[in-house]
Formats: sequence, structure tokens, C-alpha cells
Amino acid sequence: MLRLMRIAIVSDIHGNRTALEAVAADVRSLSPDLILHGGDLADGGPDPAGVVDRIREFGWRGVLGNTDEAHTRPQSLEEFAAQSGAPASLWAAIREMAAWTRERLNDDRIAWMSTLPLVHRDEDFALVHASPADPWRTAVDGAFAVLGAPVVVHGHIHRSFIRHSGGFVLVNAGSVSLSYDGDPRASYVLIDRGKPSIRRVVYDVEREIAALSVCGMPHAEWMIRTLRAAAPQMP
Repeated sequence: MLRLMRIAIVSDIHGNRTALEAVAADVRSLSPDLILHGGDLADGGPDPAGVVDRIREFGWRGVLGNTDEAHTRPQSLEEFAAQSGAPASLWAAIREMAAWTRERLNDDRIAWMSTLPLVHRDEDFALVHASPADPWRTAVDGAFAVLGAPVVVHGHIHRSFIRHSGGFVLVNAGSVSLSYDGDPRASYVLIDRGKPSIRRVVYDVEREIAALSVCGMPHAEWMIRTLRAAAPQMP
């Protein structure tokens, strides 16, 4: 039974190969029975193709994130932007970064991303990126109850937590890259015999910043400020 298993869930890598390798090493040290990813694999970092390739090499199954869908179904970005109250300058920057990332992913990687489901279910837990029906919008706690799982894990908001909510445990995995909670360390979730915990992993943030500085990605300085602050920034 899965409740007797050890499961690692790694989310929101955002093209940060430096952080991914550090997290992968920490995960391997725990010898989990299952490793999954929570989406948002490529955008926002200097090595989108390398991150996707490593996830595929590892054989980690997972779910579709909103930035993944921005490549597999580009109209989804425009649909969300049209309903957003965020400044137009923010969406202009996101479009430029997404275009740069898309060029580096190529058709094969994007086709693989298009196979990612919105929901991963196992016997004792469920995984989504933002919410059960939408990788772009995080739902209120009660909306996760539809998954019928005692533990529900999501990502997307880059802030980890564990809380009890209406008969199930809701967990946010935090993010491997671009943390928003003031802690620059990478974050992921370990579920050990049904009990979730958040793990933080130190990685060489300055090495990743150096890679961002020379990669040619539009608005790289925005991502550099975010990594240094471990908090949301504006372009």
C-alpha cells in the first residue's frame, strides 16, 4: 500500500539546473519509492532544455504546470493574461521569456510536456500543479476535496506549507527555484508512510545567477533579483 511508501514530490524547477541537481542528490539520499514532479519545469532559468532532459532521464512522472501549458497550448497564456489584473508590462516580459524558452525546448520536448496530465492520483495522495481543473489558478482549500485523497500536494505559489483542511491534508511543495518565502533554499515534499514534511536544500544560488547573467534570456535581471530576494519581484 502506498501509505507504507516514501514519496518525494519536486515542483517548480523553472529552468534552474543548479538547484535541480542539488535536490535530486538530496532525494536520492532518502531512497524514496516514488519521485514525482509538480510542473513548471522550464521557464525562468538559463537551462530549460537541460532541466526537461534531466527529468526525462530520471523517469520522474508528474503533472502539467501553467508555464508548461504556455508552451503546449500558447493560447492559455493569453487567456489568463486577459483576465489578470497584473500590469501589462508584466505579461509583456513573461511573453518574451516564454518565447526565448520555447526556442530552446524544441518540438520534441514540448510534445513530451503535452503528455503531462493535470492530476496524478495514487491510493493515498493526489498531485496537481495549482488546482484540480486548472494549472493557472490556485483553488480554495475545499476545491481540492474533489480529489478524494487524504493528502493533496500542489505547487505554483512558491511558498511551502502543510495544513489540515476538511478531512484531508493540503500540502504545498514550495519551489525548487524562485522561492517566494524569504528562504533561498530549494524546497520539496517528502511523504513518508502518509506523513508529509517539507525539505529545504541548499544550492549554489550565485552559480545559478552567473548562468542567468550570460544566457541571453530576456529579463534575466528580473529572475536574478527574485533569486537573491527569495521573494516576488517585478520586471
